[in-house]
Amino acid sequence: NGRLQTVGGSAYAAGDYGGQLAAAVQGGYAAATTDAGVSTYTDVSWALTAKGAINRPLLENFASRSEHETAVLAKQVVSGAYGHPAAHAYFNGCSTGGRQGYMEAQRHPDDYDGIAAHAPAISWDAFEVATLWPQVVMAQSHTYPTKCEFDAFTAAAVTACDLTDGAKDGAIGDPAACDYDPRRLIGTRIDCDGVPTTITAADAAVVREIWDGPRSGRGTKLWYGTPVGADLSALAGVEDGIAQPFPVPAAWVTTFVRKHPAEDATKLSYAEFEKAFRQSRAEFGGVIGTDDPDLSGFRRSGGKLLSWQGLADQYIPAAGTAAYRDRVEDRMGGAGRVDDFYRLFLAPGTDHCAGPGNTGAAPTDPLGALVDWVEHGKAPDTLPAAVTRVDGRTVTRDLCRYPRVSRYTGHGDVDEASSFRCVLPRR
Repeated sequence: NGRLQTVGGSAYAAGDYGGQLAAAVQGGYAAATTDAGVSTYTDVSWALTAKGAINRPLLENFASRSEHETAVLAKQVVSGAYGHPAAHAYFNGCSTGGRQGYMEAQRHPDDYDGIAAHAPAISWDAFEVATLWPQVVMAQSHTYPTKCEFDAFTAAAVTACDLTDGAKDGAIGDPAACDYDPRRLIGTRIDCDGVPTTITAADAAVVREIWDGPRSGRGTKLWYGTPVGADLSALAGVEDGIAQPFPVPAAWVTTFVRKHPAEDATKLSYAEFEKAFRQSRAEFGGVIGTDDPDLSGFRRSGGKLLSWQGLADQYIPAAGTAAYRDRVEDRMGGAGRVDDFYRLFLAPGTDHCAGPGNTGAAPTDPLGALVDWVEHGKAPDTLPAAVTRVDGRTVTRDLCRYPRVSRYTGHGDVDEASSFRCVLPRR
């Protein structure tokens, strides 16, 4: 189709060698990806040298260098194969791929005409440590709620805050406006696979800390917590009473930060966690933080950056992505100037990259919206989104351009996008 599309990776894999790459080819694109010389999804055995120090060249490959070189080389290959350059070059990725897209916009603004970077793992040096917080909370409180118990808290919060968007639709439209207190569930009896279970004060305290997010010993907020409405068990995994941390933050803390790969990440004290958080920011912010708010080079290049993220993202708090967007506005002269080249859309009730089992409406064609923006000047004010429920009915939504949120008009089918409008949040 005359276009180049580079696809990003996930977790510790720098690229995609399966469905996403195939989809790009099927769509008519010349397609590229990279393994950064290190790529596997969870193996980080490359991270340390034989002497136990960080392998800086390989980390830089993963963090930024390989993605830039992929853009340069892919363009050369396309020109050589077709006798002319691609008319337009696009980057497309989610999670780690989202972070790679933001890194390209920050450091190599001339590589791509359009960047689709979703659920981006930006502020990597902060959020990767922060997402170990649920395990630290459980270990320090000696309380390990089951998935069934965690799900009860989530269901109660969704019920309590479902109407924040004016419609009873099974999703929290604006989690920041949800003030549900998990202590309200104390004493409630639930059925967990046939086993009667009573929610305790200790269970509620754990959930409260996880939602609140990591804090320092002095009470200062370090980062954002798991969003209210997201799957708590994703980061607070427990199996048969044994902690099961999500491998990405666990590997980051034990291998990269503490330089002891065999260490049990779930055994950190609050003080050790805070120390790891601050060390990660100091040691790795410059190489993989991916949070430079100065996108002036990308704006000058004429590039367009389009992002969406689920508000029920269980792995990367969407609040961090929104905070970055706010910082870009502060740096570059306000929302009006930034909207010209960078737009963010948040999806109520939708999980990380709209993965398997997702129940929230996710964008149906975000890359197509980006292409229209780059090639035809059609800046998207909303992103069409949809999800098919278990009963087979399709729910549609129009995702709102940040900072606007979706609000029910008061009439019409709550399963139809036309029954909602985008408004500024009430906070």
